Order: sequence, then structure tokens, then C-alpha cells
Amino acid sequence: MSQSHSQNARDVLQIEQDALARLQAELPACFDDVVDLLLAVQGRVIVSGMGKSGHVANKIAATLASTGTPAQSVHPGEASHGDLGMITRADAVILISNSGETRELADMIAHCARFAIPMIAITKRADSTLGRAARHVLTIPNAPEACAIGMAPTTSTTLCMALGDALAVALMKARGFGRDAYGMFHPGGSLGAQLLHVSAVMHKGEELPLVQADTPMSDALLIMSQKGFGVAALEQDGTLLGIITDGDLRRNMDGLMDRNAGEVATRTPMVTHPDTLLTEALGLMNMSKRTVLMVVEDDHRLVGLLHIHDALRAGVA
Repeated sequence: MSQSHSQNARDVLQIEQDALARLQAELPACFDDVVDLLLAVQGRVIVSGMGKSGHVANKIAATLASTGTPAQSVHPGEASHGDLGMITRADAVILISNSGETRELADMIAHCARFAIPMIAITKRADSTLGRAARHVLTIPNAPEACAIGMAPTTSTTLCMALGDALAVALMKARGFGRDAYGMFHPGGSLGAQLLHVSAVMHKGEELPLVQADTPMSDALLIMSQKGFGVAALEQDGTLLGIITDGDLRRNMDGLMDRNAGEVATRTPMVTHPDTLLTEALGLMNMSKRTVLMVVEDDHRLVGLLHIHDALRAGVA
């Protein structure tokens, strides 16, 4: 009786998991030297491979570029027809080949040798043509492929991909590449939204519903209605003193029109900072069941207003 599809999948994942465990245990001794070399590169890290290794090269280059290491992938076939000009003496090259004997890489290997461009090999065989030509060889374990016939690139591409991730993260940490820098390279989509700061979406300037302590409540209500946030910010000389919300109006319903804004406002409003992540500000609003946060600098200077709809429109949910 043949195995179920689910069991076949578990077998594949087990084979690749075992191979990754070997890679962790047998991490090439030159790994630190490779990271130091790439940190010193003045140009770009060029990553290349043929076939499935080429797809892996694209992914590694993209991960490097998005985490602070300028990188690009170059197709070896295109390199042989003019794109070698993309590779300069200021660059470093990572070439990926499971066997180390990929013919299509020959021109790139020769180009690196001719112009003394540092070359790093990712391969199973350190004694291969590619391995012998490289300055450093990041060897991957000679683990079985996970496919039914043991030939389709499966385990080997997983190992190369993981080794590329390890390089990217090591470089990222060495550069001190943090959340703010990462956000600059990921402005789009839900990931970009998670990295937005409050300052990117807050309302400011003429949009703010501002009142002073001596503003009659009749005028304060008019301002609250005109600005459309359901609140008014009590301020003096640019400093936030308090906030008037619907709750404050209900608590002061008796004789409301005989009072001024200073008498009705809550003097210790919940606030956020312009550099706070939008996701954190939304969490604060959800936890406190508020729809609006006033945005202040460290000296309590009022700089903006954040409405929960601003966070939702930005894609933070």
C-alpha cells in the first residue's frame, strides 16, 4: 500500500530538517571571514547561479538588499553576453552551484579572476572547479535530495537558501540595521504599514480641533463638530493641557453651556509620541477603548492627532 500524500510531505520535511540540522552543526569555518569580506565591500554583492540555483540567487540578493547590504542578482547567461559589465572591482560575487561544475558560470569565474574580484562559492564540493577558484567556499552538506528519485533540487536549494538567510542576518546585525532602516526599504503593503510611525499619518496644523481654557463650550462644541474627530484639544502656547471628549460632555451635561473648555476638559489625556509605531498606538487605542490619541513631543508640545481610522486606512489591523 502506498503512503498517503501527507506522509510523503512529512518525509520531505524530515529530510530537509535533518539537512538543515547538519548545516547548523557543520557551518563552514570561513563563515565569519565571508561576513567580514562582505561588510568591507564598497560596491554591491553580486549573486548568481544557473537553473534552480539562479532562483535561489535571486532570493538571496533580494534579502541582502532589503536588510542593508546592496546586492543584485546577475544571470550567468546574460553575463556572458554583456552583463559582466555590471560586476566591478568594488563588488564581491557569490556563485551558487550544487556540483561546482556548472558550465554557465565559467565566464563569471574568469571575470572575477581577471579583475581580482573576491568570489565566494556556495557548493557541496570544495574541490570542484568553482570551489578551487573561490576565495572562500561555503560548503553545504552532501545530504540527499528530498524528491522521489533523489535528483530534483530540493534539499540542496533549501540549504543554499538558509545559508543565504544566515549571511543576510549576520550582516544585518553587524551593520546595526534596525527597524527604522528596515521600514525605509519596505514602504508598501502590510509589512510597510506595520513599520509606519504615528507621524506618517497623524493630522496636524489647521486640521487640529484646538481650544483654550477660556473658550466657551458653545464655541468648543462648534470646533469639535467642524473638525470631525469628536474631540477638542485644550492647549496653551502649543502645549497640550487636556482633551474634551464625548465622555466629558456627558459628565458635564448639566449647565454645559455655562462653562468653558478648561472646566470640562480631562487634564490627563492619554497621548502618544510621533515616533511611536502605528501598530503600538493602535494597540493602545484598542486596549483603552479610545478612537483618538493626541500626539505630543517629549516636552508635551502638541504636534498632531491620531484617529483610529487613520491606522486602519494605512493597513494596520
